[in-house]
Amino acid sequence: MIWRNWAGAEECRPVDIVRPHGRGELAEVVTAGAEAGRQITVAGSGHSFTRVAMTDDLMLDVSGIAGVIDADRASGLVKVGGGTVLADLNRELDRLGLAMANLGDIDRQTISGAISTATHGTGAKLGNIPSQVEAIDLMGPDGTVRSLSAADGDLFQAARVGVGALGVITAVTLRTVPAFNLHRVDEPMDLDQALDRFHELAAENEHFEFFVFPRTRRPLVIKRNRTDRPAAPRGKVERFIGDVVIENGLGDLMLWATGKVPAAIPRVARFSTGFMSQSEQTDVSHRVFANYRTIRFNEMEYALPREAGPEAVSRVLRLIEEEDFPIAMPIECRVVAGDDALLSPTFERDSTYIAVHQYRGLEWRPYFEAIEAIFAEYGGRPHWGKRHSRDAGSLAAAYPSWERFATVRDELDPSRVFSNGYARKVLGE
Repeated sequence: MIWRNWAGAEECRPVDIVRPHGRGELAEVVTAGAEAGRQITVAGSGHSFTRVAMTDDLMLDVSGIAGVIDADRASGLVKVGGGTVLADLNRELDRLGLAMANLGDIDRQTISGAISTATHGTGAKLGNIPSQVEAIDLMGPDGTVRSLSAADGDLFQAARVGVGALGVITAVTLRTVPAFNLHRVDEPMDLDQALDRFHELAAENEHFEFFVFPRTRRPLVIKRNRTDRPAAPRGKVERFIGDVVIENGLGDLMLWATGKVPAAIPRVARFSTGFMSQSEQTDVSHRVFANYRTIRFNEMEYALPREAGPEAVSRVLRLIEEEDFPIAMPIECRVVAGDDALLSPTFERDSTYIAVHQYRGLEWRPYFEAIEAIFAEYGGRPHWGKRHSRDAGSLAAAYPSWERFATVRDELDPSRVFSNGYARKVLGE
C-alpha cells in the first residue's frame, strides 16, 4: 500500500493502515501494536509537507473518530473527536452559533493534526490553534486515555504540540467564541510602505498578513477585522470564476509553464501582481479565513521574533534575485502571538511567520536551504508540518523548553511506540 501526502511529494508504504471506529477499537489496535513492538504513526489528512505522518509499519487513520462529542454554548467549550476535519468542525460550530477565534487559511486538516504541528492563523494578539485548546484526551501505548488540561502542567503543554510523538489524540476540547463575521480588505501596496508600516498594520488590524511575488515591488496586504455588518457572501458564479478558474486553474497553468520555461518567471510574476486589486468582502469568519486551493506545491515556513519580520522579508527577496532562483510563487508573511505550548514555534515569543513556496515537481531544496540559513540567524523555529532541514541537535538550542518536552515524552511513551523517521530526526531517539 502506498500513502501520499497532500502535495504528492512524500509517500510511504505502511505494512498496515487501520481505521478504528471508536475508542474501544482504537485501544485494541494500539495495545496489540505496542505489545508486538510495532511503530505506530497517526495520519491525519496528509496536509503536512514533512514526513511527520510517514511510516513503514502501522499507520492509524482516526477519521472514524470524529464529530462533536459535547458542546456548551454558555462556556464556549466544545469537545470533538481527534479525527474531525476543520472544515466540518467549522460548519458544525456555525450551526451552534460558535466559532474558532483564529484559523489558518486551509481547513482540510484534522484537529489533531493541526494542533500536533502548531498550525496557526494570523493576528498580533491571537495565538495559534493549539492555544485555543482547553483539554486533550491522549491514548498511550497501553490503550489508556489520559484527560489532560492546564492542571496537568507540562503534560498538557507538551501534548498541545506533540508532533505525533506522545500518543493518539482521541478528543480535543476547544475554547470557542460566539460566531462572528469578518470584514476582509485586500489592498495592493508599495513594498517599502508595507515593510515600513509592518508593525503599525499588525497592531491596527485583528488579522494582518501580506504576500509578495519575487522580483516585484507590490505586495497584496490582507486585513481582516470583526464587524457588525451582515454577511454578504460571494455568489456561486463569482466564487467559481475567482477561486476555481482564475486563482487555481489559471494560476496552476502559469506555474506549470514557468517550470518548462524558467525565463518566463519575471513576466509571470508581473502578470500575477497585475491581477491584485483593491477588494473587500464580509462573511462568517470561517469562510473568510479559509481559501479554496487545488494548486500543489512544497512549502517551508519559519517563526521569527516579531521585530525581525520586515528585515528578513527584504533579505529573502534580495537573495532570490541575487541567486536567480527560479521561483514564481509568492513569499507570505504573517504575525502570531506567543503561547506556552512547549514545542510551539511561537513559544513565549510574539512572532512573524515567513513562508516560501515552490511549485510541485520543481526543485525546492537549494532555494529552501538558502532561505533557511537567513531564518536561522534570527533564531527561527520551523513549522513542524512544513519543509525544513533541522534535526534534534540544532532544534534543541532554539527551544528553552526542549528538555521539559523530552521529560514528558519519556513519561508518556518511554518505549517510543509512537515514533517514525521524522520523530527520530527532529526529536531524537
